[in-house]
Amino acid sequence: MGRTREAGCVAAGVVIGAGACYCVYRLTWGRDENEKIWDDDEESSDTSETGTEAGKGAKANVGAGSGAKVQCYSKAKAEVSLGLESGPGVKEESHSASQSGGGLEAKAKALFNTLKEQASAKAGKGTRVGTISGNRTLAPSLPCPGGRGGGCHPTRSGARAGSRASGKSKGKTRSKSTRAPATTWPVRRGKFNFPYKIDDILSAPDLQKVLNILERTNDPFIQEVALVTLGNNAAYSFNQNAIRELGGVPIIAKLIKTKDPIIREKTYNALNNLSVNAENQGKIKTYISQVCDDTMVCRLDSAVQMAGLRLLTNMTVTNHYQHLLSYSFPDFFALLFLGNHFTKIQIMKLIINFTENPAMTRELVSCKVPSELISLFNKEWDREILLNILTLFENVNDNIKSEGLASSRKEFSRSSLFFLFKESGVCVKKIKALANHNDLVVKVKVLKVLTKL
Repeated sequence: MGRTREAGCVAAGVVIGAGACYCVYRLTWGRDENEKIWDDDEESSDTSETGTEAGKGAKANVGAGSGAKVQCYSKAKAEVSLGLESGPGVKEESHSASQSGGGLEAKAKALFNTLKEQASAKAGKGTRVGTISGNRTLAPSLPCPGGRGGGCHPTRSGARAGSRASGKSKGKTRSKSTRAPATTWPVRRGKFNFPYKIDDILSAPDLQKVLNILERTNDPFIQEVALVTLGNNAAYSFNQNAIRELGGVPIIAKLIKTKDPIIREKTYNALNNLSVNAENQGKIKTYISQVCDDTMVCRLDSAVQMAGLRLLTNMTVTNHYQHLLSYSFPDFFALLFLGNHFTKIQIMKLIINFTENPAMTRELVSCKVPSELISLFNKEWDREILLNILTLFENVNDNIKSEGLASSRKEFSRSSLFFLFKESGVCVKKIKALANHNDLVVKVKVLKVLTKL
């Protein structure tokens, strides 16, 4: 008889626990449904109304919970561990309810009331305020509002995505008051409708408007859009003249001093397109030393450095302004050794411009260069680097002969370019080793250089 009573007590306990857990499950399910409605439709009712609806839904299922099967017990138990605190209060309530002589329904109701009170108390501790983490950063190539690649400004959907990324916390109520206001979005500027697309070909009055915007604003976001717009328009010869006549060169060049690397890069790109025009070069020459200094000290192989090297290369295509950069020859050769593949190619194009001017030969060959520069005469490099370094050697060798510097070898130190290319003999050995190169173009260039020695 004792075992029968014990089995009955166990069965009754299982039924009571299943009913209570089912009630808890109904409570948490209702709250989850409210969160889904918030995320999908962005419509929510008052916190009090939400709590009332959840309570009604749970009470309507109390009777069904008392007769629920044991197979839902494990799932309901997991929900209890997530949403509610299991404490001695629940055990005491269930014990007192069992001793009151009520049926299973009364016991389930007692447990339901206790769990409901704990849930409401826990929910009242505080509400989650939506936050957006991270700051907006500008891409190297910035799309314009309405242009290709999407808009420039954060949209409402972007704010919603940011709040979802911050994570959800189950079991906490949400209301309209918890939504972060739009003014808290951490951007450089709330909103600015730029009047043009970055790829629009503008007339002179429109270019004047863009220059006025660029001159008056201190917002890096607007500065970048304006610089990209001006740079794209400067690719056309008629706009190169228009921007110069409107006084645009000083307005653009003043941004060389900014600390923002993105703005400096866009400034160099715009000036680079303007420098194709010979009259524009006369305006840009004022800033060429500043561009050179910034290019040498900025981060190695960065986009700013590449943009600066392209501008310097364009400015030295003619012989008019090369003397303004002669003091930087040692820096150019150091960068030639330290830079990556693309930096090496760009700096060699710049140095080749100097080698094509015989008047710059003495200053060029007398500068100190790293001895590791000889490693560029190696067949492991690709065709473009080999052709450029061979052209550089050929031009220097021709200029030394034409300027009669071979007889003045005592004027040059052992660490100079003159000694490395002419006196050491190492370069000649390296070049002869390239005569068996697999690339036919490189082989022809090597033979041409060797015939001039």
